[in-house]
Amino acid sequence: MLCQIITQSKKHLSLIPLFVFIGAGGTGAALYLSCLALFNPDVIWDRKSNPEPWNKLGPNDQYKFYSVNVDYSKLKKEGPDF
Repeated sequence: MLCQIITQSKKHLSLIPLFVFIGAGGTGAALYLSCLALFNPDVIWDRKSNPEPWNKLGPNDQYKFYSVNVDYSKLKKEGPDF
């Protein structure tokens, strides 16, 4: 299949940007999903050692992928301990 893509891109040069952008989009989606699976506290890989990892997050832990105007180092805890 890769050989067919290469031969088609040599015949039709306008297909090269299409292959580049689709490859970059697929790679970006795979990297984002792996980031969510590895670093998100809502995902549990080992239920026996840490069944509720979201309870151990402090108020200054950043678990979002991107935050616009929040400085997590200055936040204070406002709720009870569980």
